[in-house]
Amino acid sequence: MFADEGLGVHLCKQIQKNYTFFHSSSTLDFVDGGTLALQLTYIIAKYDSLVLLDVIDADDADIGEVFFFPYEAMPKKVNWSGSAHEVEMLQTLQYMELMGDLPQTQILACIPKRIEQMSFTLSNEIIHSAKIMEKTLLNYLEKQGFTYKKVADYSLQEVASHSYKE
Repeated sequence: MFADEGLGVHLCKQIQKNYTFFHSSSTLDFVDGGTLALQLTYIIAKYDSLVLLDVIDADDADIGEVFFFPYEAMPKKVNWSGSAHEVEMLQTLQYMELMGDLPQTQILACIPKRIEQMSFTLSNEIIHSAKIMEKTLLNYLEKQGFTYKKVADYSLQEVASHSYKE
């Protein structure tokens, strides 16, 4: 419900609706973490690896700029301030690392255009960036041994406009 801030949730749902994934020995789950952050620790701890989809802030970054990096190699210019999370997701990952429960974590995120309460309308910049993020995630999953089949063609805005109904 915070416009571009909801990118992680909307992109997660879009990929889940548009693709079916296959792997000989691994499974793939999609978890809508919303703004739960710290409350996600018990869910995240169950996994061996995690790809986190979210929006971030970064020094000298442009709106729509996409970042993909392992948690342990997070660029110094990246921060997650100013989001709708009560406790930032970065703080949750740091807490899990401290407790020894953090799975191998990749972060796929971009810079939002706006954080606007009570809006499901995404900016053109975020819609374009989400396409890059989708390709990045699919390529990463292929490298992890997953194959996939496209089964639908929901747009990101279509998913965002109906997300509150799910």
